[in-house]
Amino acid sequence: MEIVRIDHTTAETVVPLIAAFRVTLSSYRGIAAEPDLPAAAEEIREFLDKGYPVYAAIEGGGCAGYLVCRIEEPCLWVEHFYVRETARRRGVGTMLFRKAEETAASMGEDTVYNYVHPNNEGMIAFLRSRGYTVLNMIEIRKPYRGETLSTTVHVEGNEFDY
Repeated sequence: MEIVRIDHTTAETVVPLIAAFRVTLSSYRGIAAEPDLPAAAEEIREFLDKGYPVYAAIEGGGCAGYLVCRIEEPCLWVEHFYVRETARRRGVGTMLFRKAEETAASMGEDTVYNYVHPNNEGMIAFLRSRGYTVLNMIEIRKPYRGETLSTTVHVEGNEFDY
């Protein structure tokens, strides 16, 4: 397995995984979705145009996972992080995430900031296994038009629809 930096000439490598990532995110909100390859291709172009570091795990000629970092000095945020289901629990995620941590360290930072969907138990467990235990912020919004919220989340004494 090799971790490579993606640029405009190799962007198509990660397009199917970006589309799969978006389908997975939709499923956390109870929304069935189909992969949208053109939207994924546009999304990777936008990341690269903004100078975001993008890394892919290449295995057997295909892409096993990818990671997108957004740098807002002095912080490095993991914008996207996805490993193909068949490649999970084999060290792919660890290798990719290490690139984000190395990039943050090269900036003089001790941590990587992560957006995580509260229902993404796999990602939460992964981050906890790497020592990430500090809840940094909560994003609060109004429901989307037509959105059906089926559960609640409790943080301290507060209850939020989810």
